[in-house]
Amino acid sequence: MAKKASKQTVDSAPLKLFYIFYNQERWDNWLKTLKESSFEVDPKSDEMPEGFKVLDNFSVDITLEILKIIKLYQNKRFTREEALEKLGQVEIIVMSSAPSGDLEDAIQILQLPKLVLFASCRKYIEGKFDKDIKTLVKKGKDLIDKDMEQSLDLAANIGASVIDGASCCGKYVKDDLEQPTLFDEWLIECERVSDAMASLKNFDETLGDEE
Repeated sequence: MAKKASKQTVDSAPLKLFYIFYNQERWDNWLKTLKESSFEVDPKSDEMPEGFKVLDNFSVDITLEILKIIKLYQNKRFTREEALEKLGQVEIIVMSSAPSGDLEDAIQILQLPKLVLFASCRKYIEGKFDKDIKTLVKKGKDLIDKDMEQSLDLAANIGASVIDGASCCGKYVKDDLEQPTLFDEWLIECERVSDAMASLKNFDETLGDEE
């Protein structure tokens, strides 16, 4: 038993150093790729312009990397304080001022949904969130034009519930919405969180079980 415990201690230390997922270099590389991509619509093609595809992949990458912090917290590789610290470090990078010029609008489009991602993760880590998703959705939709901050808090409760395993949020977002509200965008991000958590199901699973 002593040998096993010793081995786990040795293994855990470098893993904590290895799991530094998002940094300024990664963000800058995505910006460079985005800047080199075209947002021009080809009238002869039904495909999404390359720039929007890159922007979507950019967004998914951020969501996945942030939720890996959550998985490591769930697997007890990060303490509550460490997870919040890691989350804050990534938030500073992702939510920094958008670069002026051609990419400014694109980055702002990327950043707005991430407001709920970071808020949801913090609520989950802190362990205090409402799980009545149906009521939260109704209140959030009603409040988005009156009190954006409160609406975001409601959406963050939904996101935290999704991280905790609840099912959401496709049925609450109409496919035919021409101009979705910001709250709708947050619900779409919560749905992406659900997909990302499912894709990370086996992430660090064996290592976490050894703890």
